[in-house]
Amino acid sequence: MWIRTVVTVWLSTLSLGGVADECLPSEWGAADQIGAANRITPDRTIAAAALVKKGASHPLGIVITPGMPAYPPRTTQLQVVQPDLHFRSEGSYKYGWKVSTNDDLVQMWLGTGPQIDGLGHLGEDGEFYNCHRGEDFSPITGLTKLDISQIPPLVARGVLINLAAHFGVDHLAAAQPVSSADIQAAMTAQGISVGEGDVLLFHTGWTDAKLSSAPQEWVSTIPGITNEAARFVASLKPLAVGADTWGLGAVPPKSGDKVFYDHAILLKENGIYILETMNTGRLAAEGVSEFMFVLGQARLKGAVQMVINPVAMW
Repeated sequence: MWIRTVVTVWLSTLSLGGVADECLPSEWGAADQIGAANRITPDRTIAAAALVKKGASHPLGIVITPGMPAYPPRTTQLQVVQPDLHFRSEGSYKYGWKVSTNDDLVQMWLGTGPQIDGLGHLGEDGEFYNCHRGEDFSPITGLTKLDISQIPPLVARGVLINLAAHFGVDHLAAAQPVSSADIQAAMTAQGISVGEGDVLLFHTGWTDAKLSSAPQEWVSTIPGITNEAARFVASLKPLAVGADTWGLGAVPPKSGDKVFYDHAILLKENGIYILETMNTGRLAAEGVSEFMFVLGQARLKGAVQMVINPVAMW
């Protein structure tokens, strides 16, 4: 029931709102295809490295389990095979020794679990980041523009805003909207600033609380930022924005908001990457609000999204 509701809301809002009459090139020029990744500079990388004081590190990608819930119709399947088994059984040694092997095959949607949304993932009315029209770069064989393989290593100062702590709960409620006022109040209370080129993560507690105990609820609704909050976040000029939820904005959205429109604001309008299902629990528990963020995603030519495991170091 929850999933049908989310899909219905999504479909009903596709027709809401239009693209501006004139699409203007990004601040990095009409030919740009990497958006906010242009904000990575040697000075910012050096400053991020200086945040490593204790030598601690933490994987920001949750463990992906075959069959785990995902936004429909996304799925993950894994098969382990022994391609050289018949050589052993016949007593013939292909490599001149008694090799034993395991190999694996994966069939999955790359937008499952911990992921980065590339700039070719979501647009509005056929228009994507930097005025690119979907029909011009989206053949079934892979994107010819704005694909994942073009994103450079993302090395930056990472910032965690602990929304659960701000609201005094273990986890935010289903579909709880988070406004820009909420974000600013949490930043003030937690002594957090967000600078240009930073990676901004929100801890809601949702995945830690719900993925194992209530998987259907976990995948059917999420707390998250409002459309207005997405515009505020974009104004901070981050490199990427993410959360410990399978989306970023609240689902279903608050009255008057468009579902998933935070994606349009960040990806299409501002070239800011989105990080989903981030593993923020340890950072929140240990009070880590600032860290070095490092991501080198698999560079699959033409891919729209990618499963990721960024590393936080402090």
